[in-house]
Amino acid sequence: MKESLFQSNLIKKLKKIFVGCIVMKTDPNYIQGIPDILILYKDKWASLECKKNLGARHQPNQSYFVDAMNKMSFSRFICPENEKEVIDELQQTFKH
Repeated sequence: MKESLFQSNLIKKLKKIFVGCIVMKTDPNYIQGIPDILILYKDKWASLECKKNLGARHQPNQSYFVDAMNKMSFSRFICPENEKEVIDELQQTFKH
């Protein structure tokens, strides 16, 4: 599956799971390496960096930003192989 198709389907899924959330796609040309998606839900937020598969190459700074943003709130690399696990973790984070 192409990363863009995975990302589009993921955004639709997130909007169904987290009713009322705001999902924004970030601009990779503004800050290189910033995660692809920002999710605002109630009084919480999360970011997700989409990959087409577990073995997909990380671009420069992506690991840095995912780690930094995870320390602030919640951030993960997500792909079809770990989607369920990441969404489960996100649901737990948004419940608290």
